[in-house]
Amino acid sequence: MKKDLILLIGVALLSTIFVWLPFFLQINKFFSISIPQGGMATIMKNFDGLYYIVISKSLYIPEAIKTMVPFDLSPLYYSAHFPLFALLIKLLGIILPHTWAMLVITLLSSVLAVFVFYKFLKDFKLTSNPFFLTLVFLFLPARWLIVRSVGSAEPTFIALILACFYFFKKEKIWFAAIMGSLAQMTKPPGILIFIGLLAFILFENRKILIKDFAKLVKKYYPLLLIPISLLLVFFYYKVVYNDFFAYFHSGDNIHLFWPPYQVFNKTAAWVGTIWLEEIIYIFLLGLLGIILLFKKGLKDLAFFSLVFYLSLIFVSHRDISRYSLPMIPFIIIGFENAIQKK
Repeated sequence: MKKDLILLIGVALLSTIFVWLPFFLQINKFFSISIPQGGMATIMKNFDGLYYIVISKSLYIPEAIKTMVPFDLSPLYYSAHFPLFALLIKLLGIILPHTWAMLVITLLSSVLAVFVFYKFLKDFKLTSNPFFLTLVFLFLPARWLIVRSVGSAEPTFIALILACFYFFKKEKIWFAAIMGSLAQMTKPPGILIFIGLLAFILFENRKILIKDFAKLVKKYYPLLLIPISLLLVFFYYKVVYNDFFAYFHSGDNIHLFWPPYQVFNKTAAWVGTIWLEEIIYIFLLGLLGIILLFKKGLKDLAFFSLVFYLSLIFVSHRDISRYSLPMIPFIIIGFENAIQKK
């Protein structure tokens, strides 16, 4: 197990360094690909990383934002980016420049996600070859490789989701709740963890729900930490913005629209193209993966993935592959048999 983990962590680190290397060395071309001549600044300025640096320095305080930011954005805009990733940058920024702190946090979070995913597979015997399946997780989809190589909150978010479900399956509900609440303070979709787990608990206990309701509440009430943490973020927004619902007033950051599948509307603001075929496959493979999770009896993972999937169909944004990343580890588990055969 130790050897597998060392190899996997090595691959995680080296694959990111491989992405960084052409920029760090300021190479003009890399395998016939033209490289922008900004050095590591090209990696560092990839959005949304710079927004989190603004938050880490300003703590959302509008007056502080206005004095430091080169972006022509309202201070409310930053409320769409939740605080935990920014606070980690601030903490590591004590010893490193904030831009490097951002990249290091992303890199360490990626390593943590790999570690937890491997442990998840190994401890619950979800595959005969956890090393290979974790290797697949490192590189599929390709969008994940890029996201974990720039400043982004997704690796932290995904690592915390995996940790939450790991502890939940171990029936360590307090630990699961803490991981879930941290995930909620990392990105807004964290509330879907609570909804997914609640749906699973209600479904699994549907026959005894009325009779044993008090016992179920006593066992699972720590999970309320997840929505409570969301309320704490909103209360903080009330303090700094004087607007409890600042997140919903942050502009065009919230890409949920009715009716569903607006991502196929080429005139939508964050779509703007007719070349959307791969999104069809993301939706189809996601749904099939969820069905396979249900067939495997992994209903806790399946319910979360289903809830996340249902939210995804209302997202109107070209980058659906990035928005889908939090459910991908579980979709990979759903496809475990097919992947191992290949």
